[in-house]
Amino acid sequence: QVRLQESGGGLVQPGGSLRLSCTGSGSIASLTTMGWYRQAPGKKRELIAAILRGGRTDYKDSVEGRFTISRDYARNTVYLQMNDLKLEDTAVYYCNAVPSYSSISGSSWHMIPDEYWGQGTQVTVSS
Repeated sequence: QVRLQESGGGLVQPGGSLRLSCTGSGSIASLTTMGWYRQAPGKKRELIAAILRGGRTDYKDSVEGRFTISRDYARNTVYLQMNDLKLEDTAVYYCNAVPSYSSISGSSWHMIPDEYWGQGTQVTVSS
């Protein structure tokens, strides 16, 4: 079981940028689709970006054009570049595989047990 560790969060002003990293304890090459998720206060966790093995990326409408997901197999790392951050982007961000990925609005990832999630990294957008 590859453990994933998120990092790179912090406090940023609206319009600012952050780059999140997600590093695996072992090879992530076997994980076909990787995703970044977030959970805002009082809201359910949501999948916001996904990258498939061939490099295709999908994004939730709310982050399309502002966020970019990428992966580096050599470093066992998945990144999320976040630009033009907005107040509503404030959340805890998590990375994980997306089992049986179909679309950004799919719910297959709901089956991931709680113990397979990392602690996430807090992103706070505030003026």
